[in-house]
Amino acid sequence: MARGQITVRVARWSATHPWRAIAMWVAVVIACFAVGQVTGTKQADGDGDIGEVTRSQQIVKDGNFADPDVESVLITAPSGTLDQAEATKVAGVVIQRMRALGGVADVSQPMPSPNKDALIVRVTLKDGKEDSRVQPLLDTTAQLQQQYPQFRIEEVGGLSIGQALEKTLGEDFKRAEIFSLPVTLAILLVAFGALIAASVPLLLALSAVAAAIGLSAAASQLVPAVDAVNSVILLIGMAVGVDYSLFYLRREREERAKGRSHVDAVEIAAATSGHAVVVSGTAVIISMAGLFLARDVVFSSFAVGSILVVAVAVIGSLTVLPAVLAKLGRWVDKPRIPLVWRLTASKAKPRFWPMVLKPALKYPVVTLLVAVTALLAVAAPALGMTLKFPGTEDLPRTTPVMQAYDRLTAAFPSTGTSHEVAIKAPIGQASAVQAAVAELVQRTKTDKLFAQDGLEEPRISKDGTVTVLEVATPFEGGSQQARDSLTKLRKELMPQTVGKVPGAEYAVGGFVAADVDYAAHTKAKLPLVIGFVLLLTMIVMMVTFRSVVVAVTAILLNLLSAGAAYGVITAVFQNTWAEGILDFRSNGAVVSWLPLFLFVVLFGLSMDYHVFVVSRIREAVLRGVPTKQAVAEGITGSAGVVTSAAAVMIGVFAVFATLSTLDMKQLGVGLAVAILIDATIIRAVVLPSIMILLGDANWWAPKWLRPKSAKHAAPPAPEPERELTPVG
Repeated sequence: MARGQITVRVARWSATHPWRAIAMWVAVVIACFAVGQVTGTKQADGDGDIGEVTRSQQIVKDGNFADPDVESVLITAPSGTLDQAEATKVAGVVIQRMRALGGVADVSQPMPSPNKDALIVRVTLKDGKEDSRVQPLLDTTAQLQQQYPQFRIEEVGGLSIGQALEKTLGEDFKRAEIFSLPVTLAILLVAFGALIAASVPLLLALSAVAAAIGLSAAASQLVPAVDAVNSVILLIGMAVGVDYSLFYLRREREERAKGRSHVDAVEIAAATSGHAVVVSGTAVIISMAGLFLARDVVFSSFAVGSILVVAVAVIGSLTVLPAVLAKLGRWVDKPRIPLVWRLTASKAKPRFWPMVLKPALKYPVVTLLVAVTALLAVAAPALGMTLKFPGTEDLPRTTPVMQAYDRLTAAFPSTGTSHEVAIKAPIGQASAVQAAVAELVQRTKTDKLFAQDGLEEPRISKDGTVTVLEVATPFEGGSQQARDSLTKLRKELMPQTVGKVPGAEYAVGGFVAADVDYAAHTKAKLPLVIGFVLLLTMIVMMVTFRSVVVAVTAILLNLLSAGAAYGVITAVFQNTWAEGILDFRSNGAVVSWLPLFLFVVLFGLSMDYHVFVVSRIREAVLRGVPTKQAVAEGITGSAGVVTSAAAVMIGVFAVFATLSTLDMKQLGVGLAVAILIDATIIRAVVLPSIMILLGDANWWAPKWLRPKSAKHAAPPAPEPERELTPVG
């Protein structure tokens, strides 16, 4: 055993000073969480440089516009035709009540919809940072609804929708926490057959998540965070935190079962599984770091949160986990669950995994061809993948405010999907810009791709150099018609009107523009990120296993599982057949940021199993076991822990597939399917087939990469069984 290895030295100190190690860990977790509470979270503003939509945002910013929050009070008939005269009287009461509220800056006169089936009163709020200032408006609207039950009186706006969405997402996050914990605990109970042993990985994962959430909030002062980052931290943290503890704990129990002392068992676990955890964690962190190359605030935020939670989980598994195991001793196997304990503690040779391995061991060529062909068939739908942002139309309609939003946009199309036309020109061209904007508006009035209801007027900056106009389209933001309207604006209408003004700079932004530009940005950055992740991961694997072949094999297998996951997501979410099963409405696309993020997550997490399984195979080879037998021993010997770890990940990810938002559903399904494929077909069928076919060539490496003591490319001579050599 490599007693000089850092993981062993740390584990030995923790095991011999357990209370100090535990107290230090608790203090660090509390401090990290407290730091986050003190600093707060700085929310991301904008999406980074993603094309024309970014230029539009910059022009608007140069205009220094006062951008107050506006809420709309919509008055409609619950059924039948709206009585305009009576509705106007009610609108007068709305105006009077709203003006009386302290946080209101202005209230507009009522305006009828083009079809005369609705009235709208727009309420402009005073400046303020607290979104809670919208609550008095909502309360007043509710009172008016009770006072006038013959009308439907509703409030819709950015703040009211944001408040409802925040509540929904908050409930989702709590539900994910509530459901993921019992699911994880149940799986761990089956894996260990004892309550304390099952609780240890869960507690470590939760502490890592808590610390990472605090650190992420502090880090957001440098790299602003997006709303979903805490969900990502929980998702990744529960997966890797439990996995790392599971690998370590199972190896420690295995060594204790051989009669070793608690400290010796912890040291051997540190030298083997602990080292594998470091390699796996490094691979995940490298993969996540690739997200920074996308130069995008969403990916940067996800990268920071993921890297922090993985780093904390690795540190926890190497420090506090050995202390806990040494202090608990044999109490870690108490209280036992009678039937489950007998199954987990049974020394009988497993039957299931040898049966699964049989085809690969007997017919490796045929098995490999069949498995790879099947995975490529599963991946095939990804060739037709379409990328879109989830729009307002994709938000859950379970909340009253979203139902009101649908009625508002039906009556007043400009309040729904619109393009933000931003123009910057010298002050001397102000009249020419106004004439060009008037011509642009006139052209849109006769085009079915656009909608005009009289609500929006051009805004002009105080210095007269910047003009901003909202050009509405009556179609949903994710529809092809909305994209067609954007294309027509950018390629035809803007060049033919504003483009003729000398010195004018213009750009078209808005949701549809962000959707189109972001998808193009993601596709452009994907090869760069993939190349970075592949190169650095390959270097890590080469250095760890001292083998070029093992590194290349790992890369190819992970690409295969990632491709299969892409195919499943495309087949499920770009079609409607699974809507009833997963409770979603298909928008015919995959969320724009998902393929890139999913790739780096899968590539990192897949390394957990690969490093652990190949490490066990290598241990057997180093003892002089022939490759074929080593593969069988390594996979069957690690199958229990890999299956348990995969089941935990799949369980956690599946919980996220039940959440309300489309992006979290797709992420949960993609990760769950990928881990399922990775832990079964890849590790139990494809990997053994390849390694058996390659034989001793698995361990080939150039001279500069071989260990100094190695004279040949093949593994070194056998070592005593008691002195297990760690990977790397």
